[in-house]
Parts: sequence; structure tokens; C-alpha cells
Amino acid sequence: MYSIVYTTTSSKEEASKIGRELVENKLAACVNIHAIDSVYSWDGNIEEDKEFALSAKTTTSRVQEITDHIRKVHSYELPAIVSWKITGEKEYLKWISENVKSD
Repeated sequence: MYSIVYTTTSSKEEASKIGRELVENKLAACVNIHAIDSVYSWDGNIEEDKEFALSAKTTTSRVQEITDHIRKVHSYELPAIVSWKITGEKEYLKWISENVKSD
């Protein structure tokens, strides 16, 4: 099975660092980084910020390890870390398997 793990960061540098670590450690096959505008509630206030979204394509068996890694290195007090299972084109999913460490 396959999943995407999603988080946001305050800078492109932090998103790139996390993404590179995930790919270098074979936790994710690919990471996409996008500039986004975020609106959220924090400490009773409505906040608006420029952030960077990171989407890591991986096998479902690596989701917890990725989550643990992000929590360890992330600068946010409470980083958004969510994941969902995906389906896709057979050859692309095979490529993910080939580029993520197996159990």
C-alpha cells in the first residue's frame, strides 16, 4: 500500500531540508514542495502566513517513521502532519516501492 505524508513549514529551506532527509534515508521516494497561503487558528487568534507544503510519496509502512522524523526535526511546536492512502498508476507505484526501503 502507498501513502502521502503532508506537512507545512515556515520556510522553503526547512521544507527542503526535511524533504532531502526523507529521500536520502529512503523513507520517501519523492517529495513535492509548494508555496502556500495558510489561514489558521492559534492561541485564540486567526493567523495568516506564507508557508511551504511538503508532500512525501511513500509506502504505507513508512508513514509512522516519517511522522516521527518530522516531529523530531520540525521547528513548529505543533506541526501539521497528516497522511492518506493513495492508489495510482501501477508503474509509478512500483517506482515508489523501488525507492523506499523495504521492511
